Amino acid sequence: MTALLRYQAALLLRSQRWLAPCVAYAAFVAVGIRPGDPVLDSLGYAAAGLVPFAAWLVRICAGNEPGAARDCAAAAAGPSRVHAAALLTGLVGALIAGALGAGTAFLVCDRAGAAPAAAAVAGGLVTAVCALTGAAVGALSAGPLLRRRGHGVLSAALGSLLALVLAPSPAHGAVSALATAARSGSTTPLPLTSLAVALALAGAAGAAACLAAGRRG
Repeated sequence: MTALLRYQAALLLRSQRWLAPCVAYAAFVAVGIRPGDPVLDSLGYAAAGLVPFAAWLVRICAGNEPGAARDCAAAAAGPSRVHAAALLTGLVGALIAGALGAGTAFLVCDRAGAAPAAAAVAGGLVTAVCALTGAAVGALSAGPLLRRRGHGVLSAALGSLLALVLAPSPAHGAVSALATAARSGSTTPLPLTSLAVALALAGAAGAAACLAAGRRG
């Protein structure tokens, strides 16, 4: 699997298709995070932007490989493992971007009223929750589950929106908890339940996508 992950990462970097989502996320962070803002609120804001970013990046990785190259890789390692490596590559990329966004918020925003260590841990957990939720959306909106590009893009956009606004969503719960703590001055929340739910969702979505990839070869 390590070799497959390196292969997928090299494909992504060489394709330069990562530039558009990265520029969009960087602009989102630059516009919404300002010096002096409450750090918890800004950490939640940076994490929320990861949901569409992760969905976009995972979709790119899932369909980035040329058909002939994918057939060769699938013959050597199995189509399910190749697809799993692509999904994991997108998730890792989202986590890296999220770490940079959270680091920016932590460095420039006002940490008064929030213990730095607790804020850092909470920001890391919310970042992971949103990246996993977005990765689940991306896995379900990419091939082989959705083969038509238009349907996939629409599903990813709608799924990301619903993941941010619906109360049962782990991303919504984690971001809302940070925003509430920032406004009320209460103890910094650690969204462990949201993280467990996001892990389960991402695992189920990834398993469904890999199973479909295996059946379709």
